[in-house]
Amino acid sequence: MNSKDRKKKILLLPGDGIGPEVFAPVMKILEHIVKTGQIALEWEEGLIGGIATDRTGYPLPPETLEKADRSDAVLLGAVGGPKYDTLPYDKRPERALLGIREHLGVFANLRPARLFPELAASSTLKPEVISDLDLIVVRELTGGIYFGKPRGIFEESGVRRGVNTETYTEPEIVRILRVAFDLARKRRKRVTSVDKANVLESSALWREVAVSVHKDYPDVELSHMYVDNAAMQLVRNPKQFDVLVTGNLFGDILSDEAAQLTGSIGMLASASIGGKTGLYEPIHGSAPDIAGKDMANPLAMILSLALLFRYSLDREDLAENIESAARTVLKDGVRTVDIQGKGTKKIVGTREMGERVFSALSKS
Repeated sequence: MNSKDRKKKILLLPGDGIGPEVFAPVMKILEHIVKTGQIALEWEEGLIGGIATDRTGYPLPPETLEKADRSDAVLLGAVGGPKYDTLPYDKRPERALLGIREHLGVFANLRPARLFPELAASSTLKPEVISDLDLIVVRELTGGIYFGKPRGIFEESGVRRGVNTETYTEPEIVRILRVAFDLARKRRKRVTSVDKANVLESSALWREVAVSVHKDYPDVELSHMYVDNAAMQLVRNPKQFDVLVTGNLFGDILSDEAAQLTGSIGMLASASIGGKTGLYEPIHGSAPDIAGKDMANPLAMILSLALLFRYSLDREDLAENIESAARTVLKDGVRTVDIQGKGTKKIVGTREMGERVFSALSKS
């Protein structure tokens, strides 16, 4: 059987806050693609985050992990909210994110920052600085300071001390560097490795390994940059970058900074790969302040579905169709409130933006 004809399975995790709202257009798109015979696909839903805690007592129930294990990809909305801030640390929704990433073994987080020309005026930077922007941040996702041990809050001689450990092994660094170099080969063949090698031993090892791995990719240009300079350069001259690769903490910060270059965090999708099952999610979070108000931008969620088709289901055609539909709507001057600006003809809510993308896709 052709790989394109085998029925694929995905797990849908709408989650908390605006998650279910931005998921609604994704469901319509999936149903349309399957109904029109473009792919053999089935899906099931699961619980994660605050809603999972409410219903099961755990932010990441075993049943959700079982469903993930029998899926080809996982699509996640958002987790978290103020009502859960007083819970014990291990019961908070955010722990579910770390838990599912670790369980799936998705060590490489890909965050494309590509500016739709129609949104150049929505960025806080000058159009000439960010026009034609197209970069991708490759963030190591399952190591570093978020997972290193020892960790915790300890009391010594009456003084409390918070401890987190930044640690990387050579194999962890090698595998994330290879993801970055392989991606660069399909793009403009430039990799910038971001570290703090002048201060941190873990970064010194990172840079040493990057130089070694680069020998296997002589056709790709490698440069190194300290993280503080990288943060500055992202807002000074972001078009100098093609693929940035870095550790968990630095990648968390730099990818959110890169998101703002595109005009809104509501535009940035992400893909977490490297294990058997990929994990796809927008980076905007649960946004509890606007949940239920029909204000959220669903485009990052829709574009995350495009990444799912591209990286986990090997359907570049479907990914491009979805991205093209989103751009068609933006060309028409339709905006959610977070991306309004020059060129805006109509401001719409979550539902109408989703409907318009669906309409553009179904007509293509």
